[in-house]
Amino acid sequence: MKLFKNIKSIYGIQALIDKPLRNSELNTLNEIHNAYLIVKDEKIARFGKMESSTFNEEDFSEIIDCSGKIILPTYCDSHTHLVFATSREEEFVDRINGLSYEEIALRGGGILNSAAKLKDADENVLFEDAVRRLKSLIKLGTGAIEIKSGYGLSVEGEIKMLRIIKKLKTHFNIPIKATFLGAHAFPKEYKENKEGYIDLIINEMLPIIAKENLADYIDAFCEENYFTVAQTEKIIKAGAQYGLKPKIHVNQFNALGGIEMSVQNHAVSADHLEEMTTKDYESLSGSDTIATALPSCSFFLGIPYAPVKEMISKNIAIALASDYNPGSTPSGNMNFVVSLACIQQKLTPEQAINAATINGAFAMEVAGEVGSITIGKKANFILTKPIKSIYYLPYSFGENCIDSVWIEGEMF
Repeated sequence: MKLFKNIKSIYGIQALIDKPLRNSELNTLNEIHNAYLIVKDEKIARFGKMESSTFNEEDFSEIIDCSGKIILPTYCDSHTHLVFATSREEEFVDRINGLSYEEIALRGGGILNSAAKLKDADENVLFEDAVRRLKSLIKLGTGAIEIKSGYGLSVEGEIKMLRIIKKLKTHFNIPIKATFLGAHAFPKEYKENKEGYIDLIINEMLPIIAKENLADYIDAFCEENYFTVAQTEKIIKAGAQYGLKPKIHVNQFNALGGIEMSVQNHAVSADHLEEMTTKDYESLSGSDTIATALPSCSFFLGIPYAPVKEMISKNIAIALASDYNPGSTPSGNMNFVVSLACIQQKLTPEQAINAATINGAFAMEVAGEVGSITIGKKANFILTKPIKSIYYLPYSFGENCIDSVWIEGEMF
């Protein structure tokens, strides 16, 4: 057993709940000050106030003095594209010089650029790069993650990506969810035969994915110049036949009706949501579909931020995720995501941290394991450096305030 004692504060304490937080529930990070926390068998066994503790320090194999430090749950990053071949900083410069994300994509950049680079990339090299990236993200506080395919855009490429994600699951002891995103863009060779590519997804990719158990979810980029609402629905319904639940890219640049369709098809989450209509709010309000905002994507591309305050007021469950990818969000730093949510989207620190932890866990269906400080959950938590308060984390957006990250009770 391990004892963490003299903790300045523990935040994110939660009873075991079966639905994400919404409305005023997001406003509170349940806390204990001057606390202790006990880890046993990789799980949180007990916590409470130091003054009311009854433990005997001789019973512990390790004792960590946390004077001045805060414990909070690790982040649950429910939307990433962690597996990719190489960076795309040349497009970063193109945008500085005035080209939009859509203009870059239409001339062969963007997703198609990453697909071209991944096609010839060695699978072992891709895996080792993904391992390196994931280790870095865990050290920044991520304790559960969803990873999408989508840079293959061919049977071979998509299966290669999903096999890498499956291999990551065996090399890391954090919850990892895999999402099949073959419908990320139309390959050049299918530019004039879009239904042909959709048939390839449905009739060739999905059977292999199901046979090898390569994915938990199915996704599509429902957007102008990508996949229409009808095409997206066709794809996710095909995925449902293989037990894949939908998580949809929607409303990043245009509101096309994809949110209503996503809710009707019981999507676990609808992600991006930078552009919203009255009908979109109505569809999400009170539904089980979680609205996942990706503020660092808005920051990097210079596009609007998802109106999460409005969503909260309309009884919509929200989550925050990084959208880590080489084109539109080359950062998986969830600390920065939380800061942006406070600075640009006007969430309180409590709302932002809840959205990035427990609600992020619900957005990939791992809230029974992680996302809060709860007895019986995995001992996945962040131990900060000595800081004045929990508010200092999003306030000091350029500073790494993390002392250590603990995964299943072991320092990572």
